[in-house]
Amino acid sequence: MKADLVDEHHWLQQLTGRWRVTFDPPEGSDHQDAGGTWEENVRSLGGTWIVSETTGTMADGSEATNILSLGYDPAKKRYVGSFVSSAMTNLWIYEGTLDDTGTVLTLDCEGPDFDTPGQTARYQDIITIRDVDTRNFSSRIRSPDGTWKPIMSCNYNRI
Repeated sequence: MKADLVDEHHWLQQLTGRWRVTFDPPEGSDHQDAGGTWEENVRSLGGTWIVSETTGTMADGSEATNILSLGYDPAKKRYVGSFVSSAMTNLWIYEGTLDDTGTVLTLDCEGPDFDTPGQTARYQDIITIRDVDTRNFSSRIRSPDGTWKPIMSCNYNRI
């Protein structure tokens, strides 16, 4: 069986390549930056999926590796994917949509509520394309009052 690729699959291909990652604590966040130097390598799986491996030094000096997979499911009409990290035990499962500008991909997921052990929370990871060589990745958590609180932001520059 061969996957029929659609425009949404082609959108993912702009993420491929080698990237230098720099972390910025988002405005209003009480979280610190992720530490030292990070680098991401993103490859395509036949144009259907992208797989990203990001490695770097965390704020405590330990090394971490993150793996992100993203694709598009035409039956659901949604981007789908997963995220795992050597720094945590949770498997993050994504479903999301692209905005009308074609530059912002918002991925919804559920994960541990780090402020309330044993509870889960809603998260959004957001990829914003700035230009062919620059993008941003940010994360936010949904507060009990329904507002979104920024928890992390990083910029990607093509190497």
